[in-house]
Amino acid sequence: MANYEVNPHILVPYLPNQTELDFFEGKCFVSLVGFMFRNTRLKGIPIPFHQNFEEVNLRFYVRYKEGNAWKRGTVFIKEIVPKFMISLVANTLYEEHYETRPMKHQWKFGPEKLEVEYLWKTGNWNKFKISTSPLPVEIKDESEEEFITEHYWGYTQLKNGKTSEFGVEHPKWKVYNTIDYTIDCDFGLNYGQNFLFLNRAKPNSVFLAEGSEIIVRDGRKIYQKISNLNISN
Repeated sequence: MANYEVNPHILVPYLPNQTELDFFEGKCFVSLVGFMFRNTRLKGIPIPFHQNFEEVNLRFYVRYKEGNAWKRGTVFIKEIVPKFMISLVANTLYEEHYETRPMKHQWKFGPEKLEVEYLWKTGNWNKFKISTSPLPVEIKDESEEEFITEHYWGYTQLKNGKTSEFGVEHPKWKVYNTIDYTIDCDFGLNYGQNFLFLNRAKPNSVFLAEGSEIIVRDGRKIYQKISNLNISN
């Protein structure tokens, strides 16, 4: 996960209705995230040839108030996967923002360090690689790592002012201490000209998280139409 502090105003056009930007210590973040789906099942059923695959996405962080409680969630600018049927189903049925590209990955485990690399081809090959210590550590409470990883809702901007909401469940993850990283990504080509400036930006943090089993709950649509231009923290 590579996390960039950005001007919140660039994210306002992507805000789903009724959500507002979520801040950490006054900072607004977008994250480039690479990971593997493994042993994936749809409603408990494994789909042949679609169980193990890479994904790289660009996302940002929001919150939604229901009653007196805040739900903290993520919004995806785009999700890149190597399987066309995944993109077709996600975009057609759920109005998500998936795109199909050639992808590959490498994981290298050694006694001194762990290396994880994700590559995807949009024009040229893009690369996101990180080297870390070999053993994970607990995420500190109220840390940036906790903020980035502890958003358990997903929100999607739909047509006609509607918003899709779904819940995600997983245990609190651990992270690995970063030794070095390489990000070779054309953000403008992958995610639009609004994010071209990230080509020259240095991330605020880069870390590797230890994944886990994840449950994605059936979602719902939020219909009420109100302003979502609140970007104050």
